[in-house]
Formats: sequence, C-alpha cells, structure tokens
Amino acid sequence: MKGKVRVYCRSRPISSTEKERGNFNIVESSDEFTVKINTTNRGIKEFNFDQVFTATSKQEEVFDDTSFLLQSAFDGFNVCIFAYGQTGSGKTFTMIGNEEYPGIAPRAFSGIFDIIEENKDKFETKVSCYMMELYCDQIQDLLAGKSEAQAKYLIKKDKKGMVYVQGSVIEDAPDLESLNAAFDKGASSRKVASTKMNSESSRSHLIFSILLEVKNKTTGTVNKGKFSLIDLAGSERAAKTGATKQQLKEANSINKSLSALGDVIHALSTEAQFVPYRNNKLTELMQDSLGGNAKTLMFVNISPVEYNQDETVTSLTYAARVKEIKNTASKNADNKEVAKLKEIIRKLKAGETLEEEDEI
Repeated sequence: MKGKVRVYCRSRPISSTEKERGNFNIVESSDEFTVKINTTNRGIKEFNFDQVFTATSKQEEVFDDTSFLLQSAFDGFNVCIFAYGQTGSGKTFTMIGNEEYPGIAPRAFSGIFDIIEENKDKFETKVSCYMMELYCDQIQDLLAGKSEAQAKYLIKKDKKGMVYVQGSVIEDAPDLESLNAAFDKGASSRKVASTKMNSESSRSHLIFSILLEVKNKTTGTVNKGKFSLIDLAGSERAAKTGATKQQLKEANSINKSLSALGDVIHALSTEAQFVPYRNNKLTELMQDSLGGNAKTLMFVNISPVEYNQDETVTSLTYAARVKEIKNTASKNADNKEVAKLKEIIRKLKAGETLEEEDEI
C-alpha cells in the first residue's frame, strides 16, 4: 500500500424520516474491508477499501484509524484528509461532527498539540492556518474580514509542489484554543442551506490547512508540514433536493466541480499522460493531494437506503478509482544553513535588525 491513497468507506445510519417513509437498508459489510450494495436492478455490487465503517461505528473509532497522519504532518509531510459523497451522506459529521460527537477536525487539532507538547524539549514548533471556501466557482477566504472579502485569490504551487492560495489570510495558532477559534470563526461563515435531503446542506467546498514549522533545537533542521482537511460539498439531483433557484445554481457549480474531480481521479488512476487539474478551481486546490507529494486519505460517505442506491454506487466507483492513485510523499525539510538564510531574508523584508547569531 506504500504510496497509494488510502480510502475509507463510512455508511451512516438510516434516519427517522427514511424509516417513516418505508426506506430500507441495502448496505452490508462482511468484514472491515468490504462493503456490499444490494441494488434492486443490478444485483450485489461489492467494493473493497482500506477500512469500512458501518452505521454503528463511533466517531472515536473513525479518528483512531486516521490519527497516524498527525505525526506525519509534524515530521514535515504534506497530509490531506478529504470527504466525498452525495448530499446528506454524513461527510460534515465525519469531518467536523458536533459538540456531543466531535469529528476528525477537532480531534486532530487536539492531537497535533499533544504531539507538540510531547516533543517540546527537542523541537520548537510554529503553528498557523488558513481556511478557504469554494462557492459557485469563486474562492472565498473565511478568515478574512468583510473589507477583504472581494480580494482576488490565486492558486499557486511552491517549489516543492505544495499548493497555497496567494493573498489568503494566514493566522498564527500558538495554542489549541487559538486553532479552535480560527476554525470556528471560518466555519460560521460557510454557506449552508436546507434541502429535502439534508437540513443543513453544505453549499461549498471547505479547505482548512494547518501549517507546521518544526525546528530541531539540536541540529537546526526545519521541517515544514501541512495538514489539510477538506469537506467537499455533496453531489445532488435537483429533483430529490427540492432546490430553490439559488440552490440550483449552487448545485450546478458543485456537480461541475465534482465532475472535474472525477476526471482527474480517472486520469490519475489510469496513469494518463495529461491530468486536467486546471479544468476547475477545486482540482487546482487539490492537485498536491491527488497525484502530488501528499499522504492522502479519502473518506467516501454513503447513504444506506435503496432510495439513494444510484448515487451510492457512483460514489463507491469513484472511491475505488481513487484507491489506485499513487502519490510520492516527500518530507519538506531545510538544513540548518538554509533555515538560517530564510530567517535572515524574512527579517530583512520585515525591516527587523539582524543580530549576531544571524551571521552565516
């Protein structure tokens, strides 16, 4: 499995509304790696993934199987966890959760600062973050003030192939409280709406990235890790969601971007010479996570009922393709001399006075 994108599948429980409607379960899992869909017209469809979580799986269990990636980010790797699936399949619950049942994001925040605390005698760590929303094909900075909301944001890649958004606000997060506050501030501005499929449907793709700069106090070596959490908006059919005019516009944008993501996934899984990252801003934002230098984990969230069987099979088919993508994960590290030069350049740009220890 080295180098491959890991794919986890999670099925949500049947809702009370679905039970009242007479919908029934079509999802089975014979073991922790297999999920079977009993379709009404095409028989049993079987898929195999790195881990399968059923409707009874707890938030703690889901996080425990992802927490190994926190250490990788601390060690200087580009790490990405993203959730994919139709509207109402449980992506946001898996990624963010709620106060009673926190998801991967808040648990990861705590885990990162636990690692920092455990290593504080050997390493000095700086933490910062940014939070972007892709809404109706436009990038919006969720940490920017209203006066900066109309700024033009450009998607760029640094020399090591890591994606960043030029012009975005990057907030320092020296402690867990600061990181939680930044996330909560950004998440509160995210576009959501009520549909027939979901009482609080995400109308945008959410990207939250934590930047870690870890300096070895003995050797002076600096590792730069990036931990990204991406909660994709759900694919949907207008006939099912009862969308309004604005929601139809949002849905068209969401479906267009997810279609572009599907094209990229297909190109990468078949090792095509050309990968169409530039066809959509979503795929540009994710190009260092899919087919890049990242350690990547995808959650495919599915609905368990026969009413959504077509969307469920489609999501699982995409996820099976993602499982074939091979990434080349590489550590982002600077030696002592390079790290010192970068610090001198930073000070000069900021107009700060150089100290004796800044001499090379």
